[in-house]
Amino acid sequence: MFNGYGYMMGMHGGWWILLLAIGAALFYVWQRPDPGGKETDDTPRETPHELLRRRLASGAITPQQYEEHKALLDRDN
Repeated sequence: MFNGYGYMMGMHGGWWILLLAIGAALFYVWQRPDPGGKETDDTPRETPHELLRRRLASGAITPQQYEEHKALLDRDN
């Protein structure tokens, strides 16, 4: 019943294996990347000026609108 070290043999080894498996599963779940592809805290965000330049380059705004928005952004800084 005892192996000389004070521990009973039997289910004690099984419990450690079960706890290790649960720990490994939790570690795996927490380390997965975000499946939605959303931004995380460590991804760089686009600055307002970069967004404005991208919108001008894509044709979403006119050069006149770009200058107006840029002036507003520069005024706030």
